[in-house]
Amino acid sequence: MPHIPLHYVDLRTFCYATEDEKRVESALRTLLPDGFEIERAESEGHYGDRILVLSARVENADGIRTVLARLAAIEEGDRLVSELDERVTENTELFFRVDKQAAFQGEVAIGEGITVRAKVEAYPATKEAAVENAREVLEELEAESGEDHEEASG
Repeated sequence: MPHIPLHYVDLRTFCYATEDEKRVESALRTLLPDGFEIERAESEGHYGDRILVLSARVENADGIRTVLARLAAIEEGDRLVSELDERVTENTELFFRVDKQAAFQGEVAIGEGITVRAKVEAYPATKEAAVENAREVLEELEAESGEDHEEASG
C-alpha cells in the first residue's frame, strides 16, 4: 500500500474497575505499532467507579500501515465495506469497533470494546469521496489478508 489515504487513526478503549488494566492495554496494543505510546486519562462512572480511558493516535504513514496491517485480519471486512455509508461521517471520518476480548487474544474481529476512528483523505472533502477512499483501503486490506491466508495454507 504505497499511498495511505488516511490522515490519522485514533484507537480508544475503556478499562472499567472490574477489568485488569494490563489486559486491556494488551488488547489495545494488538492494533498498535510495537512500543507505541498509549495515553491514559482517569474518569469516573455513574456510581463513582473508576474508569481508565486508554487511547492512541497514529499519525505517521508507517504507523498507520502497521495499524492497517493488523486490522487486515478482520474477517468481517466485507461487512465493513458494505456498511461504509453508515460508518463514514460528513466530516470524512470512518468509525467502527473491534472486539476487546478477541484483541486481547491476538485476534481482530468486529465487536464492542475498542473504537477505531480514522480520518479519511478526501478531495473534495465530501462524505462520498471519503466513502470511496475508505472502500479502496478496506478492499485492499481484504485482498492482502486473502493473500496472507493463501500463503499460510499453501
